[in-house]
Amino acid sequence: MGAPRSKKSPEDYDPHSFIRGQTETVPVYATAAGLECRLLSVGVGVHMHISSGRWGYGLFLALLTALLWGILPIKLKQVLLVMDPVTVTWFRLMVSGGCLFIYLAATRRLPSRKVLGPRGGWLVLMAVLGLVGNYVLYLMGLNLLSPGTAQLVVQMGPIMLLIASLFVFKERFSLGQGIGLLVLLIGFALFFNQRLSELLTSLTDYTAGVLLVLLASTVWTFYALGQKQLLTVWNSLQVMMVIYLFCAALLTPWVHPLEALQLSPLQGWLLLACCLNTLIAYGAFAEALAHWEASRVSATLAITPLVTFAAVAMAAWLWPDYVHAETINGLGYGGAVLVVLGSALVALGPSLIAGLKARKVRMAAG
Repeated sequence: MGAPRSKKSPEDYDPHSFIRGQTETVPVYATAAGLECRLLSVGVGVHMHISSGRWGYGLFLALLTALLWGILPIKLKQVLLVMDPVTVTWFRLMVSGGCLFIYLAATRRLPSRKVLGPRGGWLVLMAVLGLVGNYVLYLMGLNLLSPGTAQLVVQMGPIMLLIASLFVFKERFSLGQGIGLLVLLIGFALFFNQRLSELLTSLTDYTAGVLLVLLASTVWTFYALGQKQLLTVWNSLQVMMVIYLFCAALLTPWVHPLEALQLSPLQGWLLLACCLNTLIAYGAFAEALAHWEASRVSATLAITPLVTFAAVAMAAWLWPDYVHAETINGLGYGGAVLVVLGSALVALGPSLIAGLKARKVRMAAG
């Protein structure tokens, strides 16, 4: 590769990235709906991005991203009433990949195969299989769960990536992240308080749905690890275009595109919205990173499951014939809040610990 660029544009950053600074590694996790791009990463060795300082604009874009990812499972749930998970995934990948291809071709920035090296093909294959598995398994789980439950279980994806990175990339696990992980696990126990015995003793549809979403989060880890390496030679838009189009090609033999003709007009618009969600939410996230610190953007995105719960409640009130309210007690909602707080602590842990250490040094010097 040539010399590293001194400045990276917003599109070079990713919602599921590990952005390396000079003194620490800050994991950036997006609580992606269905692990939407549910995760993307900056290549190894990239210096810490310096934000523009327009934190208000960055906060707005991060909240917009959380909103788009939060309402995504509600839209998907309606489309899945008619179409199978594989076909829905194929449409989403084809539209997203096609839009990226048109943009990169128009700007003459299509990726080059030559820069991949001998291992590049295997990395692409690992990322493709991981993302296909993640998208399809998530939708299969969503078929059996409520949108809020599926979105909350997805929070385990970034945690699994963090644990895998401890061994694969020798990333550091800070005290703050450890506390965040503990809070997150306690939150899950409280959230499932009504159905904990069912989850642990029987294989009902609910248990199968939770296991499918957990499996989706696990296979996403392989996608994220492969993409982390691919982003040392391509930028994030190039990597996502290649992966999306290869994923769509892989699924083609099993899709039933004519199912789209059975959709009602409303479901057709919802399918289009699901297809565009990836690109719009990703663009807002990337731009947010240009204006606000990455760890704070990631912590803001941890509220995505709460957005889903609020959106389900509102949709169930406005359109009760289409959307059903969540059947969760007060303790369960408290657990959901703890899961969100735990996710935020995992994202902010390194910077919080570094800030406390710096404060102690200043007090000692003073």
